[in-house]
Amino acid sequence: MKQSIKFIKSETVADGTMAFYFEKPAGFEFAAGQSGDFTLIDPQTTDTEGNTRTFSFINAPQEQYLGIATRMRDTAFKNNLKNLKFGDEIILDAPYGDLKLHNNAAKPAVFLTGGIGITPARSIIMDATERALPHKIFLFYSNRRPEDAAFLQELTDAQARNANFKLTATMTEPEKSAQNWSGESGYINEAMLKKYIENLGEAIYYLTGPQAMVTVMRSLLSGAGVDSDNIKTEEFPGY
Repeated sequence: MKQSIKFIKSETVADGTMAFYFEKPAGFEFAAGQSGDFTLIDPQTTDTEGNTRTFSFINAPQEQYLGIATRMRDTAFKNNLKNLKFGDEIILDAPYGDLKLHNNAAKPAVFLTGGIGITPARSIIMDATERALPHKIFLFYSNRRPEDAAFLQELTDAQARNANFKLTATMTEPEKSAQNWSGESGYINEAMLKKYIENLGEAIYYLTGPQAMVTVMRSLLSGAGVDSDNIKTEEFPGY
């Protein structure tokens, strides 16, 4: 369903990553993990990529605003997005997508993600926390440095509130950080998964992030004997 929504505010959520918040239309409903098409109205500049982009909602359905997050690049769309003022309107066509938490709470949910692929995972985890769902949820979240990890503190706080949620953040280049990092380091691999998950074959997996990462994670799981029917994916291109 297409409708206009008003811009509320923006904020920086990691180095080079911003979140944008919009007024939620009355009666609008979506499931955690879903997405929408966002179209600029009469932008000041445009390019061959057009005025529409698809973004996953970062918020749980219970939250006040509709939020999206993106890596910022010098493109016409993102420059227009960054220059939105309070009350400006854009067109939302939503909701879409099937990347939703499975119903069978006996099966753990395991999210393997990196970078901006965190957006649908955040939505699902916050929703599960708000609703006190019984699902065991594991999030493996890879970034180069803590400074690059959007919503890392929020997810850490969610873990403190939700006994069923386990966050494993890993940094591939922690030595380049200005912060001290005492968590996991290196890329997500089978040994890291087995360190926290007792039986890899019993879980449902959600792979979100850059295409290359999704491909590698699918291969990793296949090699570990995980049934392909238990793997859900969503790729995030670098537009």
